[in-house]
Amino acid sequence: MNDKKQFTISELASSLEISPSTIRFYEEKKLIKPARTSGNQRIYTRKDRARLKLILRGKRFGFSLDEIAEIIGFWDVEVNEKSQIQKSLSYTDKRIEEVRLRRNELDLLEEDMRAMRTHLLNRLKELEQEERGSIK
Repeated sequence: MNDKKQFTISELASSLEISPSTIRFYEEKKLIKPARTSGNQRIYTRKDRARLKLILRGKRFGFSLDEIAEIIGFWDVEVNEKSQIQKSLSYTDKRIEEVRLRRNELDLLEEDMRAMRTHLLNRLKELEQEERGSIK
C-alpha cells in the first residue's frame, strides 16, 4: 500500500489501524485536508498519510492537538523547517520534564505503599501472635 499515490478513507484507516471517523475528526480540526473527487469522495495522498502518522505519533507522546498543529504546521501556512524543529524540541522538552516529574511522583507513591504494606504485615503478625497467645 505504501507504493500507492492515493488512498480512500477506508484504505488509509486500515493501513494506520484507526477508524475512518478518527480521520474525519482530524479533518474537522483542520490537521489534514484531503482532496475530493467530483462525487465529493475524500482522496488522501502520501503527504496526508505522513501527516496522519505524525498526528498519531504526537497523540501517543501526549501532545495536544493544538501542539501537534503547531509542530506539523497548518495547511494554509508555509512551514519553516527550522521553526518547526524548534517548536518540536520545545514541546518535547516540556513533555520529558512532565514525564520525569510523574515518574518521581510514582516512585514516591510506590515507596509510601511499600512502607504501608510493611506496616500492615507487621501489625498482622502482632495480631496473629496475640491470638496464638490467648488460645493457649
